[in-house]
Amino acid sequence: MQRSLRAGRLATFAYFVLNGFLMGMWIVHLPAVEQRTGLSHAGLGWLLLLLGAGAFAGMQLVGPLTDRYGARRVVPASAALCSAALVLPGLATDGWTLGAALLVLGFGNGCLDVSMNTHAVQVERGYGRPVMSAFHALFSVGGVIAALVGAVTLNLGWSAATTLGATALLGVAVTALAAPALLPPERTPAGEGPAPATAATGRRTPRRIWILAALALALMLSEGVANDWSVLHLRDVLGATPATAALAYGAFATAMTAGRLLTDRIAARIGPVAVLRRGSAVAAAGLTLAALAPAVPLALAGWALFGAGLSGCIPQLFSAAGHTDPDATAVNVSRVAGLGYLGMLAGPAVIGPMTHFMPLNLALLLPVALCITAAVAAPVLTTRPTGAGAQVAARQAEPQH
Repeated sequence: MQRSLRAGRLATFAYFVLNGFLMGMWIVHLPAVEQRTGLSHAGLGWLLLLLGAGAFAGMQLVGPLTDRYGARRVVPASAALCSAALVLPGLATDGWTLGAALLVLGFGNGCLDVSMNTHAVQVERGYGRPVMSAFHALFSVGGVIAALVGAVTLNLGWSAATTLGATALLGVAVTALAAPALLPPERTPAGEGPAPATAATGRRTPRRIWILAALALALMLSEGVANDWSVLHLRDVLGATPATAALAYGAFATAMTAGRLLTDRIAARIGPVAVLRRGSAVAAAGLTLAALAPAVPLALAGWALFGAGLSGCIPQLFSAAGHTDPDATAVNVSRVAGLGYLGMLAGPAVIGPMTHFMPLNLALLLPVALCITAAVAAPVLTTRPTGAGAQVAARQAEPQH
């Protein structure tokens, strides 16, 4: 059993890396696709909303399917769909075909996001200790690999269609190789609740899940602000050169990846409530430092601190949602992931209009307030889950000495 659990964990790592790699390859080739389709920056920006809409729809649809049929079936199907859909943007020739391609790619990404996180919760339940953050760190590693591979293929003069097509084939191959190691569906013991196939049918989403989803929206909106505004902050507010300004996002992303690699051990010692409370507080302090810094070095330190603080927060929310009710793991994860994803997309939409009325650095104080709210609301993670996951979640909520 321990051997199969270890294999399931490695397979989950593979899917998280694959997901980060697939989406990273799309991002790397976004300028080439924009040029091929003849779109303006504004037109492309509107079409990117279809990527988010497709992802949200996929998340909500795949949640009940994963609870019904098990992550072992749904994860490979979702990964194959996401991989195959990556070909489509490279073949798009105008705004209409690109819009349709992004809708399908977003749908596949949403399906894979929820199903692989559901399997990660199952693995974590088997280990009986926090392991979620490491999975999310590997997603970031997949993005780094994509940046390196994309740089090489672009330097070689490969077209977007060729590179994305090759990436899709690689994705399907990884999917097939990793699928056999995924864990079989969990079974609800007789007399302890409904069978997994019907457990989530007709259930109302618990209030606790909506609170976790609201926190995910707040924190992922804050993360989206770093993705979209950190470089502009250094360039426009502090007058940094483009090369120096790019270090702002690099500092944030590096600190976040490193933090996620360390968070599981920290959560095992101090508990998820402390991770969320202290992490959100550190993130608030870091972004405040960045926003008010009078010089570039202090701003870079602030963005790095912001990434380090945020790094372990979202995995705690996903884990808590998944352990709330083992018979509705995927549905609950889909609620938290879906609102969180909307928060990520809302970052530029919220901050942008605010800059018409105040300087960018003052607009960044909004995510500071959201992080403080998350720190105050951290005790929601102590709410007792139901069903067979209660004992595991209770062990995870207690510090280990």
